[in-house]
Amino acid sequence: MDPDSDASRAEGPLAAGVAAIRRFLDTLGSGPGVYRMLDRRGAVLYVGKAKNLRKRVVAYTHPDRQTLRIQRMISETVAMEVVTTRSEVEALLLESTLIKSLGPRYNILLKDDKSFPHILITADHDWPQVIKHRGARTRPGQYFGPFASAAAVNHSLAALQRAFLLRSCTDAVFASRTRPCLLYQIKRCSAPCAGRISPEAYAALVEGARAFLSGHSQRIRHELAARMEAASEALDFEEAAVLRDRLRALARVQANPDSAAEGLEEADVIALHQEGGASSVQVVFYRAGCHCGNRAYFPQHGRDEEAPAVLAAFLGQFYADRPPPPEILLNLAPAEPAIVAEALSEKAGRKVRLQVPQRGDRTRLVGHAADNARDALARRLAESGAWQKLLAGVGDLFGLDAPPRRIEVYDNSHIQGSDAVGAMIVAGPEGLLKSAWRKYTIRSAGLTPGDDFAMMREVLTRRLSRAQREDPDRALGHWPDLILIDGGAGQLASVQAVLDELGIDDLAIVGIAKGPDRDAGRERFFLPGREPFGLPPRDPVLYFLQRLRDEAHRFAIGTHRARRSQGLTRSTLDDVPGIGAKRKKALLTHFGSPRAVAEAGLEELAAVEGISHALARSLHAFFHPEDGG
Repeated sequence: MDPDSDASRAEGPLAAGVAAIRRFLDTLGSGPGVYRMLDRRGAVLYVGKAKNLRKRVVAYTHPDRQTLRIQRMISETVAMEVVTTRSEVEALLLESTLIKSLGPRYNILLKDDKSFPHILITADHDWPQVIKHRGARTRPGQYFGPFASAAAVNHSLAALQRAFLLRSCTDAVFASRTRPCLLYQIKRCSAPCAGRISPEAYAALVEGARAFLSGHSQRIRHELAARMEAASEALDFEEAAVLRDRLRALARVQANPDSAAEGLEEADVIALHQEGGASSVQVVFYRAGCHCGNRAYFPQHGRDEEAPAVLAAFLGQFYADRPPPPEILLNLAPAEPAIVAEALSEKAGRKVRLQVPQRGDRTRLVGHAADNARDALARRLAESGAWQKLLAGVGDLFGLDAPPRRIEVYDNSHIQGSDAVGAMIVAGPEGLLKSAWRKYTIRSAGLTPGDDFAMMREVLTRRLSRAQREDPDRALGHWPDLILIDGGAGQLASVQAVLDELGIDDLAIVGIAKGPDRDAGRERFFLPGREPFGLPPRDPVLYFLQRLRDEAHRFAIGTHRARRSQGLTRSTLDDVPGIGAKRKKALLTHFGSPRAVAEAGLEELAAVEGISHALARSLHAFFHPEDGG
């Protein structure tokens, strides 16, 4: 036994944490790098970077100089890990990546689970498409964006189709058409599928769209205007009218009341506002001189974090998985601005400038973004206050000791027992916690089709058994304070049986059932040991609980439909060993149906591209076991 550790424990967890950090200092160098502080379960509490690791970590051995929040972190620390880097810039990039992937609760966290849509002009077909794209850039072509929302990209796409008449249909639809579709009739496509335009003329349209989206909008507009005037002088008024409509469409793409400043082509405008210990960050995108929309973010951090530190953490995590533009306009300087700019430049592979403009159009743009950040935070705080009141009302209604910090709501979905799934949604003080939502495929083999009670028992057993294994002390905040079930006394009894079997006697469970005619507004609430009761139809807590119940129902139905759709696309080929998606496609393309594959002879199977003689024998034996394979 280590007497030092006993002494540390005797002095309290803060002293034990300091002792753990001091032991780590013995092997710590003085170069740059990234360190991680771990709790007794190995979970990461905090990720930090430093130019001088030893000097930075030594500061944690003087907790009296730290905030209460950092003191709590030190008291939970039992071990540390470190990664040395070649430079402080490399350390900053690694720190941002680790924070984004690990989500340590003592770091400033950007909860950003949405990718941005782009416009893609494809390059894998003789007649390129112009389409909306979201996700990994795996398809060949040129990507333009990002756009802040699907609405913003849809607006731009509609105008681009009118301006350049490029097709948006899939390759399969394109190959099957012999006559122009409706888009041709409403002048949003040039109908290359039906030969209404030559390859050379279509290529010119594609090049014009690329040039416009790349920032050469004035040149394209001047060229179209000159062609319109020439057509008018030649008395070709039909062509002149087409060119006029295309010019108007281009004007709509660029018509934004908050247009970019002079010379601002590729830039993000980012403004941070702090109030009440919370922060809001507004990001506005400008690409090719056009406003591409804006989005608000609300980083999670301690109430004592300063604005420059929050902004620096935001920039690192925001651009951890997306390329930064050449210019970023800010309303205040982040912490260590030179290091942040150098790190973003290294990530982009070119120079990235961080600017805090003091005059001119750029100042106007930043000021407008700051106003939006302030308004977004005010709305967030107001909504949060209302949400907190509702949680307090739920706590009072169900006799909880305090407002619940984690409500889990469960529902099932199936069709006569087939494709049965369970769903869990989670709500807390910050609203709906969608990152914590879970889907459950019902696995019980002996389940009676449509037995909702047994389905609920399986889902709750799996959920709570895992919680007991992974967080037996309930220290990670993953245990529910309230379980809400869609159902009445029967559902409640099935959940109570799960709790009894697992030895859990301190979780609040409530069943919410609709009235006699399943009317919303006449819900009855079922609690163990209490008579069912209802609430007045206009009670805000009733509306709140209805919303949670309906959200769980929607999530369960969506999960069920997705699973059923997957089942509809399955065939007997999915059960054949060695047949993956590519070979399955080759077989179906060659024979036309799974039945034809099953009836094919050995030589016919071997004639399919990608099917070897050995695999053909295996495939034939699968469908004809009576032949002795």
